[in-house]
Amino acid sequence: MAIPIVSASISDPNTYSPFLKMAKSDLTLATTKILPILSAVENEGDQALKDLTQRFDGISLSQISLDPHSIKTNVAKPIQEAFLAAKNNIESFHLAQKRETWSIDVDGNRLGIKYTAIPSLAVYAPGGTALYPSSVLMGVIPAAIAGVKDIQLITPPQKNGLPDILIWLSQILGIRRIVTVGGAQGIAAAAYGTESVPKSEFVVGPGNVYVAAAKSYLSGKGLIGIDSPAGPSEVCIIADETANPMWLACDMLSQAEHGEDSQAILLTTSTRLATEVSKELEIAFVNRPKRLSMKQSAIYKNSAILVFPTLQECVEFSNLLAPEHLEIQTKDPYEQFDGIEHAGSVFLGSYSPVAMGDYISGTNHILPTARGSRIYSSLGVDTFLKRVTFQEISKSSLKKQYPYVKLMSELEGLDEEHGTSVKVRFEDIDA
Repeated sequence: MAIPIVSASISDPNTYSPFLKMAKSDLTLATTKILPILSAVENEGDQALKDLTQRFDGISLSQISLDPHSIKTNVAKPIQEAFLAAKNNIESFHLAQKRETWSIDVDGNRLGIKYTAIPSLAVYAPGGTALYPSSVLMGVIPAAIAGVKDIQLITPPQKNGLPDILIWLSQILGIRRIVTVGGAQGIAAAAYGTESVPKSEFVVGPGNVYVAAAKSYLSGKGLIGIDSPAGPSEVCIIADETANPMWLACDMLSQAEHGEDSQAILLTTSTRLATEVSKELEIAFVNRPKRLSMKQSAIYKNSAILVFPTLQECVEFSNLLAPEHLEIQTKDPYEQFDGIEHAGSVFLGSYSPVAMGDYISGTNHILPTARGSRIYSSLGVDTFLKRVTFQEISKSSLKKQYPYVKLMSELEGLDEEHGTSVKVRFEDIDA
């Protein structure tokens, strides 16, 4: 097998429309399966969490909620240094996103916005082979900068105990508690609250399809806010003949190793480059066989190389795809970036692989997937802030604007009370 190489034209949707529908999780079946789990947690609380953990993880929970600050850890110094460097960069980038209360004068009145943080947050951290401690940094840091006071970590229990790295991160990030329950039941615990788990108003973080389904369903019920509906990891790369084919193959495979449902799409104007990248993928499968079946499934079934006549058409298709990650490896990447409207995070130039943003550069790697960047943004400080508008109306403005309020309230049939509430003040000013 080989990755599909397709000649495409933006004027002919038949050449590219199938690739807009690839690698999208169908949460319908998963939602059907998790509904009894959510109901059990809502009605039975801690007992349901213990029963479900025994059933799915084979672990008997003696304690559901842990205080990370009471646990000793042993994390190697080089690993500490790496995560502290990432923490510093992430904090620097997100501190620049802080918001301040502001007001302006509009027609004689003082109008403004006051920013307030959501009160509580649960950050989900997968367990086992899908352990992503870097996502804990990404979820907690912008929330803490926004002013979220109560942050808890939700993570599956491990038969050999929780990984030291998760406990240590919880300590240095000021996480109040670790809830050792995974899957849909962990999300339900955060959404409903139980005897041992306080309710969280917001839930972020990666997880499997059942975690994604639980987040989406409970968000739809108005019980929690979430980062965005989650799907498989994805990367789109716009490249011209100046790009390095081996580097492109590496970048595509870095997404493919997330899971067999991941997607990597290369957009180029060069048939030669397309062929060379296809060859480099096959070489990589031989030289780097770890997770081989997973990577091959993602590349052969969910990925493709599309050859467009122009880079402008590559940009137009990318905007249709609205990818989670977008790399631009061209002679002048900023020229193509100028036309980008929809992407979770963009990586400009040949020395900007997605992995840099995943770990260390400072931007957030919790991003919208499944074409979600058309309407959602990357996780940031704004995610955890609410805008409270305020106004102080002056006497002169009320007097000037009352005739308009009178007409508008009469038109809507609300003049008896809406109109009167302004009228009595108007009359007082004139008295």
